[in-house]
Amino acid sequence: MHPMVKPALRRAWRDRQAVQFGVTPAQAVVLGPVDPATGCLIGLLDGTRGMDLLRDEARAMRLPDGQVDELIARLAGAGLIDDATAGGAAADALRKRPGALDRLRPDLASLSLVHPEPGGGTVRLAARRAMRVQVRGGGRVGATLAALLSASGVGRVEMLDGGCVTPGDVAPGGYPAEAVGERRDTAARRLVRRVAPGPPPRASATAPGGDGGPGLSLIVVAPRDGLDAYAPDPALSSEWITSGTPHLYTGVLEGTGLVGPLVLPGGTACSGCLALRRTERDPGWSRMVAQWRSGRRGPVPACDLGLATAVAGLAAAHTLTFLDGELPASTGSRWEASLPLLDWRSARIAPHPDCRCGAGGHTGGERASEAGAPHDTMAG
Repeated sequence: MHPMVKPALRRAWRDRQAVQFGVTPAQAVVLGPVDPATGCLIGLLDGTRGMDLLRDEARAMRLPDGQVDELIARLAGAGLIDDATAGGAAADALRKRPGALDRLRPDLASLSLVHPEPGGGTVRLAARRAMRVQVRGGGRVGATLAALLSASGVGRVEMLDGGCVTPGDVAPGGYPAEAVGERRDTAARRLVRRVAPGPPPRASATAPGGDGGPGLSLIVVAPRDGLDAYAPDPALSSEWITSGTPHLYTGVLEGTGLVGPLVLPGGTACSGCLALRRTERDPGWSRMVAQWRSGRRGPVPACDLGLATAVAGLAAAHTLTFLDGELPASTGSRWEASLPLLDWRSARIAPHPDCRCGAGGHTGGERASEAGAPHDTMAG
């Protein structure tokens, strides 16, 4: 073990006997009593020394035997210690790619706060490289989202969409201006490769993806027409429900951005549950949706660039949270923000007992409402 105080946490002496690690209430921890000699010892915990060397340093400082071990146990118990050598083979492989690791150090620092066990952040960052995410939709939201996931270390990011890049698709985090006129899928592959912190992992002939790649970890539905995310067609997701593939809806419709729901097949509400709940509340809903889907659309859908970028960023954060092993607040819930106030609000979507997805007997979707006060519970 090469212990180090988590570098993401700033520290300061609150008084002569107490040290505070972290600034914000979500992360701040106060450790005390701490004498000046122990404070100097804390300064040596930077990941460059193993336990034996740290004990030698402590003896040179005339500290009692066992004080190093006791201090590290205290810091680890408070979630303040990381291990510069932890994480196994995947983490070692990441450390051997110094260029990629340098790109991802801010992400690693953040992960170390979310996962307090020593080496927890490194394990999850290394695991991202073996994951495969499919983004369905290549407009302002979808292309930016795909780029963010690739830049965050997800090893294989695919974007599915037809047609060619238009001037309105260009965005600072997505397609560059020179991509206008290219096929969207071709431009997306170039974008994803350009922002990735390193080359994708080598494909294995026996991998579950069927093409030498990993199986799908998540599908993100980010259509250019936000109606297909706001009122998704249950028929389009039936295969994902059957195969148990998690999927997340996101997009911009008119002046509203949305992230969610994240659907865990058989456990949380799906697009079918959403449609049934909406029809129960509004008998004319299904009739209007049919007209919106079949009616003539305007030449350019509304999609504010700032809103689209915010939606892509939030959707990327929810996606990465899920890939890292946690359930984000969009699980069984939808987050929405509308222009001009842009106040994010959550709406829980309860599983419907008549939906074929089988989630009607579960309550997994209720967890997400704890993250914020819901303005509308879609429970009928």
